[in-house]
Amino acid sequence: MVPPMSSAAVLRSVLASSAAAWRGTDAYRHAARTQPAALLELYEFESCPFCRLVREALTELDLDALIYPCPKQGARFRPTAVARGGAEQFPYLVDPNTGRELYESAAIIDYLAETYGGRASATRGLRRQLRVLSSTLASAFSGGRGIRVAPSRAPAEPLVLFSFESSPFSRLVRERLCELELPYVLRNAGKASAYEYGPPAVRDKLWKRPMATGRNRRVLAERTGKVQVPYLIDPNTGAEMYESAAIVAYLDETYAL
Repeated sequence: MVPPMSSAAVLRSVLASSAAAWRGTDAYRHAARTQPAALLELYEFESCPFCRLVREALTELDLDALIYPCPKQGARFRPTAVARGGAEQFPYLVDPNTGRELYESAAIIDYLAETYGGRASATRGLRRQLRVLSSTLASAFSGGRGIRVAPSRAPAEPLVLFSFESSPFSRLVRERLCELELPYVLRNAGKASAYEYGPPAVRDKLWKRPMATGRNRRVLAERTGKVQVPYLIDPNTGAEMYESAAIVAYLDETYAL
């Protein structure tokens, strides 16, 4: 039996989400009108304040991305990002659909909104400064997780993670994926309706609405019969699972050295 995630880990993740004002939760106010034909590629690391701003935008724009984790001292993807862009700076976005490659979180967010028809949020001025400040505060609650590399074996194929940025339990999984330098397809499952807020067992009975109205939330409902994040799919082993503690334990057993 997998032990539950520690209360301290969950608490610091909740505090991080609170510090960032729970941005990166919904996908119905800013969602893009067009989905990229090929996955966006994002070189980043989990605890970086500026990377967080881009991940928040990906959730709110309802865009998926192939994540290449670049923790400090990482040797799997960080050198590739530096070689491509010319600087050891993150986040770094590659869009194979247009050939564009960009640094700077504000520029990336503006680019995604302009290219795929969504609505960018607070990329300039005082509101931008406040977002950077709150994202930096959120990083202070990381407890050193999602920053530095841990030894691991590389998977043959990227894993798949259904997540949304502000989910405290999803963050715990993303931190470990980052530390282990495990590439993964981030399937953003932001709340696509105000009726999707609240614990699944409560909201579905209270509102008596469909459990999933968003793109990836429908995939989860059809695949598993419920909507909850995080949900991990490992095409290398065929494993699929909910629950952050179970996922982190699986990652350690399967990939950590």
